[in-house]
Amino acid sequence: MAPPYQRILLKLSGEALGERESGHGLDPASVQSVAAQIARVARLGVEVAIVVGGGNILRGAEFSRLGGHRASADYMGMLGTVINGLALSDAIEQQGLETRVMTAIGIQQVAEPFVRRRAESHLEKGRVVVLAAGTGNPFFTTDTAAALRATELSCDALLKATKVDGVYDADPKRVAGAQRFEELTYMDVLARGLKVMDGTAITLAMENGLPVVVFNMFEEGNLERVVRGENLGTRIRSSG
Repeated sequence: MAPPYQRILLKLSGEALGERESGHGLDPASVQSVAAQIARVARLGVEVAIVVGGGNILRGAEFSRLGGHRASADYMGMLGTVINGLALSDAIEQQGLETRVMTAIGIQQVAEPFVRRRAESHLEKGRVVVLAAGTGNPFFTTDTAAALRATELSCDALLKATKVDGVYDADPKRVAGAQRFEELTYMDVLARGLKVMDGTAITLAMENGLPVVVFNMFEEGNLERVVRGENLGTRIRSSG
């Protein structure tokens, strides 16, 4: 049975590539584990684009609180995503697949600049496209970059990989009996102030009818299960 998605945008946090407990740094075992899951999905014939964060290396918003200019701190964070993107690209290629790293800021010596039609061409040729440097602008999160790129590339869904198995009405690690939602509308997320993605990302997804699936990628095989259409995590879409 063919997967329901032909083209997906996977949003990975930087912490997914970091040390398992702290989420800091680049951990080879974590990178290889993520790459293996992505490779299994790509072998199903699904076109895969990935937006990777940089929180394992540096968070611009947090760094700016130490007194630096927010724009400079955000550019530092973008460079962190490039490091992650190169590491992930290499690990995926070790799985026997072709990749391309494309960045929203110019670093031609190590990656291609993001050009929509070129990215689509890579996807159509079966290459995994790793998208780094966010939107290329300060003050925008990599969640917003994921919604933007998923829309630009006409992806069937945005899959947001997290450490929990969906969206809850409270932090399940702190609140006993926190309720997990199987489905939400975009307006539910915005009205309830749920910490899924930032409001700009959710609004962009809503305006373009882009379905979002929030799931736990740290459980082996979950990415493939989501891509195959299993009811995992929380699905966010328009009502009805």
